[in-house]
This record gives sequence, structure tokens and C-alpha cells, in this order.
Amino acid sequence: MTRSGIVSIAGRPNVGKSTLLNRLVGQKLSITAHKPQTTRHSILGIRTDGDRQIVLVDTPGIHVDARRRLNQVLNRTAAAALHDVDAVLLVVQAMIWNGDDRRAFDLVAASGLPFFLVVNKVDTVTRRADLLPYLATLPTHERLAGVPIVSARTGNGIEALEQALDGYIPEGEWRYAEDELTDRSSRFLAAEAVREQLTRMLAAELPYALGVEVERFEESEELLHIGAVVWVDKESQKGIVIGKGGERLKEVGRRARQSMETLFGRQVFLELWVRVKEGWADDERALRSLGYESS
Repeated sequence: MTRSGIVSIAGRPNVGKSTLLNRLVGQKLSITAHKPQTTRHSILGIRTDGDRQIVLVDTPGIHVDARRRLNQVLNRTAAAALHDVDAVLLVVQAMIWNGDDRRAFDLVAASGLPFFLVVNKVDTVTRRADLLPYLATLPTHERLAGVPIVSARTGNGIEALEQALDGYIPEGEWRYAEDELTDRSSRFLAAEAVREQLTRMLAAELPYALGVEVERFEESEELLHIGAVVWVDKESQKGIVIGKGGERLKEVGRRARQSMETLFGRQVFLELWVRVKEGWADDERALRSLGYESS
């Protein structure tokens, strides 16, 4: 008899949810960067081994200060991913507990689902003796199934987490074919590859004024021809993204192309343009055009 379950990965921004998804699936699907709100969409990662298939849902970070329409949409997207799932991995960063962590904990606890409080980034803790006092401060709940301590980056503790999670995967037919890794389209993954490099290369605030839209996606047996637009919020931001002599945009394109070639397993020809769409992060129609669920 096969088993099939859906598990959401939740938590505040920048605790390593996307890295954990990629580690559990064994393939880089969700983009990562050392900046909050890198993940803007719920992304499914599918892991199938033996008789078991787990659908993992990576969600945007839950945060208290959600003034812009985009941030409100991201909070709703994260909350929606707590419905119709079998369990939740609520991720926190080792040695840190703040208001956004508390909000995420309360939201998950109110869902009525069994959940694990996953303490991530244990590799960043210099004195392991400090972990015990920290763990003692974490809240408890009747549906809390355990507090695994892991490093999604190195893989430390991941096997124990998988074994603990295994007990919450019910019997049932698989939802996806054995060789499928995600429900997202190649066009979506290409746009995310570009946004990942923009987020990594630009100053702290600018990535949050950026959106990426793939306008052209043509494939042959040997080559993918992809054309993408980088949308910015203001005219002054356009030059920052392009860089002196176009060097920054060229480097973004080079890195994104390499990432796509690894993901898609074929040569990629990538073209990038930068255009201005003022106020797009507060515009419902613009958000829908860029793939954000605004309902």
C-alpha cells in the first residue's frame, strides 16, 4: 500500500525554509538568499521514495509588519498553505525567537494540525551548550510533535527529521508521478532563477521593488531560448539594476543562465530587459500578472 502526504514548511522570513525544502527534495527548486522575503510563492517540492510520497510546500515568510499590498498577499499565501495538509514544519533559527516567530507559532497552533518546531541553522551556533537554555524558552503546545534540531545547509539532523515526519504520512495514492519534483512550470522556475540572482547581487532594500516576468520561453531538443523582463518600481532603480555599462545585468544573466542549465539539463540562451512599472507592489492587477495569488 502506498502512502501520500502533504507537509507545509512555515515560519518567519529568513529562517531557511527554502533551503530545507531543497534539502528534503534533494534538488534545488526554491530560490535562496540571505535576505528576508526571498520566497514570494508557495512552491511544491515532491519527494518519492519506496512506498511513500511527500509533497512539501515552501511558503513565504510570515511577518507582522505587512503594509504593502505585496506583503499582505504573501502573508495570505503563507496562511492558506496551512489548510488541507497532514503536518507542518514550523522553522525557527537557532538562538533567535522574536515577534514574527511568535505570530507564526500562533498561526500554526491555531490550524489544528500536528506540527514540528524545527530549530534550523544549528551550524551557526558557536557554543552548543547555549542550545539547551534556548530550547527551554520555546513555547509548547498539545499538537507539537517534536523539536528537531537541524542544519538544512549541511544536512545535519535531516535524517532524524525525516524519520519523525514519517509517522504523519497516511496511506493513500500518490498525487504525482514518481519522477516529478514540482508542480511549477519551467517558465516559473526560470523567472525565479533570475529573481534569485537579483536578490543576491543588489543592495538590501532594492530586491523588494523587483518583479520578474518571463515573456518568451521557446524550447528545442538542445536549447531553451528565454526572454525575461525585470520590473522595477521607479525609474531611478532601472540604472541600479543594469549597472555601469550594463555589467550588473550581464552578471545576473550569466549566473541565472548557469542555474537554469543545471535545473533544466540543457543549454539556455537568456535575454533580460529592465522596465519600470510604478507602484506594482501595491497594484492587485500587476501582482496577478506576475503570478501572485491576491485573493
